[in-house]
Amino acid sequence: MIKKTKINAAILIIGNEILSGRTQDTNTSTLAKWLNSIGVIVNEVRVIPDIEKIIIDTLNILRKNNDYVFTTGGIGPTHDDITAESVSKAFGLKYEIHEEAFKILESYYNPGEFNEGRQKMVWMPENADLILNPTSGAPGFSVKNVFCLPGVPSILKSMLGDLKNKIIGGEPILSHTISLRTVESEIANSLTKVQDQNKDVEIGSYPFFHAGKLGVSIVLRSENQSKIDNCNLQILEFIKEKKIEIVDR
Repeated sequence: MIKKTKINAAILIIGNEILSGRTQDTNTSTLAKWLNSIGVIVNEVRVIPDIEKIIIDTLNILRKNNDYVFTTGGIGPTHDDITAESVSKAFGLKYEIHEEAFKILESYYNPGEFNEGRQKMVWMPENADLILNPTSGAPGFSVKNVFCLPGVPSILKSMLGDLKNKIIGGEPILSHTISLRTVESEIANSLTKVQDQNKDVEIGSYPFFHAGKLGVSIVLRSENQSKIDNCNLQILEFIKEKKIEIVDR
């Protein structure tokens, strides 16, 4: 199979706890780094509450505009875990017990522990494909190009292995970082000229504060290592001319 070079995705973070600040989102970083490594570019990230209509409407927009959508949160056993039912409605599918998921959890828990609350985790859209969970048993699921994962970061991370054969990526997105002891205004014009001459390389500049001093990290991203190398040489030239110190972060 010939790989499409530009594959894109959206990440949909679902949960009132993220919006209220009670829980810090780390899943975006985990997913974005993993997707980049397999050649999938993250176009956008949205954070929305546990409200059915918002989940349905947002999901329907994202799944039409992206090759893949990854949701996190809302597939647990409590009353506010409504992602699975909302996904069912977004696709116009029946919301039902997934027999394979039921068997997995029934064997995972000790006799008598697989109670009504936990059984909520096996209700999914009809004919959903499971995403296996090696950490806590309860699987995620996918419907067409939508992949639904749990909100607990360690569990989500452990489930990425089962997604490798389900995602068709492009060329891995490579990156190179140059950290400088400078401020953005000092390099802005020079960096713009380099960007204009290297349209196939994404160049970002990110201020940082380290060891009591300001600095800027320049990040080069592309599918082509030689283009990154060429861009890097051009940046090193103006750094040398301006006598800017390169620092190791």
